[in-house]
Amino acid sequence: MLAKRIIPCLDIKDGQTVKGVNFLDIKSVGDPVELGTLYAEQGADELVFLDITASHEKRKTLVELVQRIARHINIPFTVGGGVSELSDADALLAAGCDKLSINSAAVRNPQLIDQMAKGFGSQFVVTAIDAKYENGKWTVFVNGGRIATDKELFSWAKEAQERGAGEILFTSMNHDGVKTGFACEALAQLSESLSIPVIASGGAGNMEHFKDVFTKGKADAGLAASIFHFKEIAIPDLKKYLTDNNIPVRL
Repeated sequence: MLAKRIIPCLDIKDGQTVKGVNFLDIKSVGDPVELGTLYAEQGADELVFLDITASHEKRKTLVELVQRIARHINIPFTVGGGVSELSDADALLAAGCDKLSINSAAVRNPQLIDQMAKGFGSQFVVTAIDAKYENGKWTVFVNGGRIATDKELFSWAKEAQERGAGEILFTSMNHDGVKTGFACEALAQLSESLSIPVIASGGAGNMEHFKDVFTKGKADAGLAASIFHFKEIAIPDLKKYLTDNNIPVRL
């Protein structure tokens, strides 16, 4: 079995790391360069940087901040937010990121996934999906969870894979920031229906939640923010716990 990945997430607003609950009540939690450096030193497998208001504000990702973070870390670095064309990918690759996360722009222009996979390789393309469970189905949202679309989680994830996405980053809006566990049932269905890795996001509150997301949820990676930012769980302790529970991780 491949090692499961632990991925801290830096949600960025106005140049600062922030965190909310259910995509609302956003509060600043620290300097992204300092946090990214700390997580790399603690043994995080990857780092994700999401400029959460770029699409809504119709602007590009903060390239200079990406450069500053990239200079301080030595782990794979995924960047998203405001990416809408190939020139954005060029700029962010030059700034030091390893993978690009596309969300709202891919929903509005699915061919962007094809173009990026063809131009840079599928391993470079992460399709991020924010979805909320309501009225018996998972509805995909864009613009940082502000606008509902006519797309449904599982069919959209399948289409993204077929277009060349190398990974799916699924955030459950229902679970975001509430720390009651990941959306394991939906994650398991996603993982079983796709042949590419699934990154789980939304709901991590304790170490057992990570064990559950890798066993019940069948995810390839677990992404979290609050529990790391507020030092509720240290990455080395989490990896030891997972190892003790027979879940393979890189130590």
